Amino acid sequence: MPATAKLSGERLQERIDAAVPGAIEQAANAWVCVRPEQLVATMTFLRDDRELDGRYLNALSGVDRYDYFEIVYHVSSLSHNHEMTLKVRADHDEPEVPSVASVWRGAHLQEREVYDLLGVSFAGHPKLARIFLWDGFPGHPLRKDFMAMPGGRSPGLRAFPNEDEETWGGEFRGD
Repeated sequence: MPATAKLSGERLQERIDAAVPGAIEQAANAWVCVRPEQLVATMTFLRDDRELDGRYLNALSGVDRYDYFEIVYHVSSLSHNHEMTLKVRADHDEPEVPSVASVWRGAHLQEREVYDLLGVSFAGHPKLARIFLWDGFPGHPLRKDFMAMPGGRSPGLRAFPNEDEETWGGEFRGD
């Protein structure tokens, strides 16, 4: 079987512009950046268009770029054996983008992971809640500013929930 082809950002922009005008904020060689307000319409088009046939969401991940967050979507067509990369940007102070869980069921848990570890909210997600860390965990550990929490607080807790410091032998050192 031949290797999976990577659709260029220019080709993606051309196809998307024809169906969802004004949706593309920026295009590069290997990806396109979609405007948040056009994200769901763009992803629905990718999934439903016969030529693109982006029915499979390979991965959804988040990137902390200091000034903003990027959510990166890797979408594949199994019938055409090609892959597409799309991005959307979110404000760093109050990061939120629309949920694509209504487009791909596989986005449900992946959006929860990005929410839990980076703190990016997904508007319209059916059940946005932490998936790895417990409620009350201070902060989001994959943020670049995680170790510099406001108010002089340290990240994490001194012990796991329902455990006391004696479990750790007194002073918790984090090692």
